[in-house]
Amino acid sequence: MDMHATTAPPSGLSEEQLAFREAARDFALAELAPHAARWDAEAEFPRETIAKAGELGFCGLYINESAGGSGLGRLDAAVVFEELAAIDPSTAAFISIHNMATWMLTAHAQPALCEAWGPALASGAKLTSYCLTEPGAGSDAASLRTRAVRDGDTWVLNGSKAFISGAGVTDMLVVMARSGDEGARGISAFAVPADLPGITYGRKEEKLGWNSQPTRGITFEDVRVPAGHLLGSEGEGFKIAMKGLDGGRINIAACSLGAAQGALDAARHYMGERQQFGKKLAEFQALQFKLADMATQLVAARQMVHTAAHKLDTRSSDATVWCAMAKRFATDAGFAICNEALQIHGGYGYVREYPIERLLRDCRVHQILEGTNEIMRVIIARHLLKTEEELR
Repeated sequence: MDMHATTAPPSGLSEEQLAFREAARDFALAELAPHAARWDAEAEFPRETIAKAGELGFCGLYINESAGGSGLGRLDAAVVFEELAAIDPSTAAFISIHNMATWMLTAHAQPALCEAWGPALASGAKLTSYCLTEPGAGSDAASLRTRAVRDGDTWVLNGSKAFISGAGVTDMLVVMARSGDEGARGISAFAVPADLPGITYGRKEEKLGWNSQPTRGITFEDVRVPAGHLLGSEGEGFKIAMKGLDGGRINIAACSLGAAQGALDAARHYMGERQQFGKKLAEFQALQFKLADMATQLVAARQMVHTAAHKLDTRSSDATVWCAMAKRFATDAGFAICNEALQIHGGYGYVREYPIERLLRDCRVHQILEGTNEIMRVIIARHLLKTEEELR
């Protein structure tokens, strides 16, 4: 049974979206599958492979064609990210973050900056990192302390960022910094070339998963950024960051779908091959029921992600809350499905000979990044209570 064929939204995927899915699946099998375990074990960043993904348009999926991108929708991108993540959630997630940061730059940059950087980023020739989180500002992102002060035709940045994906290997940093008063309205966004004087990178973090992409802290000491590298207008940075995160949450949710699909497929295959007590695992009803629940959770999660992506594509007024719900549900379900798949594998699921333990480790962080799932609940609850007030 092709789980993908049975889990499309009611309207179905278009022929073009099915073609994107097939292209992503073929790329994942040819370029990710042979190397994903080694990249994880050796903490190797596969830049050449990511560049190959860029040649297929995967590094600029929803970037405007005028900026060198593919000009696709968020649902199209979700389909691609899911296929990549079914083989390698870590590398797929980095590509998704690069897409998010590149969109933020190209959608809000001045024409000259967009022309200079857009095509290189959208093609994967150059890569970008998203820099919001700080050592003292995680979930409470609006309390960030990194400061940007205007000095003539430059902005001077001072401060630090934490847990930045790709830091030290990317070429451009999309940085949120405080240019005004306290609170969200005092934050601006900047496109900061990663090699400017005054930028230093911390040690590469040793992590549970996501080992094919480096994670480091970044320190800015009197870093002079050209005034033309301000994204949008002064004080719009937090708004830009949140818009980017709506799409980023869909991206990470899609990566959880992929990890879950990869784990479910592995569990089905294992149940058909492994024998205990004189019969295949697939003949034990308890395991059949477990597999049925995993598949049902995956179907529900995929439906929600696709609906949220559609709302984002159509600029629905409730897109943000749908993105939060989809991210919360899909990342929780994705981890649970991977965990159940590991249980079905027994001791073999715990060893690196099988991909299950890597899928489990890689998708665990999805419940934390792009806003923790606790923050997703805050967003959902605020929307519900606001709606209730409006109805009175």
